[in-house]
Amino acid sequence: MGTIVVGGVLVVVLVFAIRSVIKRGTSGCCSSGGSCGGGCGCHANVKVTDKNLAHYPFEAVLTVDGMTCGHCASKVENALNTIEGVYAVVDSDLKKAHVHMKSKVDETVLRKAVNDLGEYTVLSVDWMK
Repeated sequence: MGTIVVGGVLVVVLVFAIRSVIKRGTSGCCSSGGSCGGGCGCHANVKVTDKNLAHYPFEAVLTVDGMTCGHCASKVENALNTIEGVYAVVDSDLKKAHVHMKSKVDETVLRKAVNDLGEYTVLSVDWMK
């Protein structure tokens, strides 16, 4: 009887684990854009040469919906870093993009850079400086 109960519990746990893996594999950025699976380097990182925050007098924090992993954060960060005079750092766990700017960038430009990726939506923009 005890073996049957333990076996039943293991089956239930296995079913939930399989459902979780399937769900992760069919949603979010890691399921699109080819066979990437996230973190594969299938997109070029945009390198910001000037990371001295003293050179960026303006800052905004974007709340971004749709980010589920580090690969998502990298895609959003790259999109923002393509804007002239911007240095963005994105945290997918907090769903926040800290955008440092040498000159104030219009909010619509920031939103467009992220929203044009098609997988993410900027929910809010909070100006810090």
